[in-house]
Amino acid sequence: MTASKILSNKSNLQVLYEDNHIIVVNKRAGDIVQGDKTGDKPLSDVVKEYIKDKYNKPGNVYLGTVHRLDRPTTGLVIFAKTSKVLPRLNKLFISKDIQKTYWAVVKNQPPKTAETLTHWLVKNPKNNKSKAHNKEVTGSKKAVLHYKVIKKLDHYFLLEINLETGRHHQIRSQLATIGCAIKGDLKYGFDRSNKDASIHLHAKHIEFIHPVKKEPITIDAPLPEDVIWKACAL
Repeated sequence: MTASKILSNKSNLQVLYEDNHIIVVNKRAGDIVQGDKTGDKPLSDVVKEYIKDKYNKPGNVYLGTVHRLDRPTTGLVIFAKTSKVLPRLNKLFISKDIQKTYWAVVKNQPPKTAETLTHWLVKNPKNNKSKAHNKEVTGSKKAVLHYKVIKKLDHYFLLEINLETGRHHQIRSQLATIGCAIKGDLKYGFDRSNKDASIHLHAKHIEFIHPVKKEPITIDAPLPEDVIWKACAL
């Protein structure tokens, strides 16, 4: 099954796919997937309210968080609607049987039009940042991604990225290390922020075999309403 249309588009929630087991939403910049120390309302609570309202469910609604996106990042987030399917989805992520594709906008031209980047990342919890090293160091985790330039804009380059590993701030850190900080990403060296505090990193596409229905699922997340993103449309 292929899904790219917005099934539900409330002011604070875009639902791209939903069945009895899974719900997939298009996260906005600024949303947090799960609650944190800020106390801001997380996307998981918004989805629970949507389910409760849509199906007129009494009591608490179950929702399992499978993965996360950074707060300034946009795009696809999968949630489990039942406790039965959550471990199955977790297993798909662990076994890398879910293919995720990201788009990123950078100002500097990458060294190559297509390349595999391998670094060892060390997370610093004090500043919530990961530093990429060219060789293994104490406390580091191996990070591998593949990128290719898919469009040249007037002042930027659009990259398509596929991850082999899922590390903290992996795409942001690895691209910054090759001199290609993502547009708006002050934390990783871009020279100015975006007005809405977003960064131009979007979880664009996902493919997996449904853990219950055993059918292929393909979902594309519409790009944010933004001049630069509109220029990226292929």
